[in-house]
Amino acid sequence: MNKRKTLLVTGATSGVGYATAMRLLSHPDRYTVYVTGRAPEKLWELQNEGAIPIPADITKTEEMESILKQTGPLDIVIFSAGVGHFEPAHLLSDEAIRSMMDTNFIAPVEMTKRILPQMMEQQEGQLIYIGSQAGKVATPKASVYAASKHALIGYTNALRMEVAPFGIHVSIIHPGPIDTPFIDGADRTGNYRSSLGNHLLNVGTVADAVVQTIGKPVREINLPGIMGLTSKLYALSPGVVEKVGRKYFMKK
Repeated sequence: MNKRKTLLVTGATSGVGYATAMRLLSHPDRYTVYVTGRAPEKLWELQNEGAIPIPADITKTEEMESILKQTGPLDIVIFSAGVGHFEPAHLLSDEAIRSMMDTNFIAPVEMTKRILPQMMEQQEGQLIYIGSQAGKVATPKASVYAASKHALIGYTNALRMEVAPFGIHVSIIHPGPIDTPFIDGADRTGNYRSSLGNHLLNVGTVADAVVQTIGKPVREINLPGIMGLTSKLYALSPGVVEKVGRKYFMKK
């Protein structure tokens, strides 16, 4: 039970992925940490802390398969890679639409497919996905981003039941908006950040939640905790939630 675990973090070069990897690297006796992402300078920073870096774009099949060849059997995988573009649906470019669906949904699904046979054979493992509150309660200007995360929720809910007999745990973390460069890249107008103000989560809070999930049969975590209540309210009275939420995100 105390054997050193081999772990992979995708999207490790920014935001939650980077913060999570740094926390895991402070426990070299517990984890062998592989990290992947598209920013070489951040990968080298993580390498200096003890990580094994693999520069790659997980939306490209050949690069994804190369990652898994280099890591060998994995005990834990943290799917943190994600992109967002916040604009009205009719203004989103085709490239932005495909980028969000490919990175946020299709890539983790295709990667999971390749990881599962080995985990099923060893009769243990844990898959941790970074979802989003947007996947539970959509907001204006986040139509496709919300759709990609909603799809991930549906996928992990089914996957959890499929792999439970093999001793594999499936967990998903649903943070609200996080104070990272992701926000600025997703919404270049700055309105999203200004609307949320002090409600933005600290990236460390999310990374801590991810690390604390390791080794536990946790179904999902909502951050902040009250967001779990928001999604329940939305299920009961979606019109009210939409009316209240709209004004936070529809500023010119």
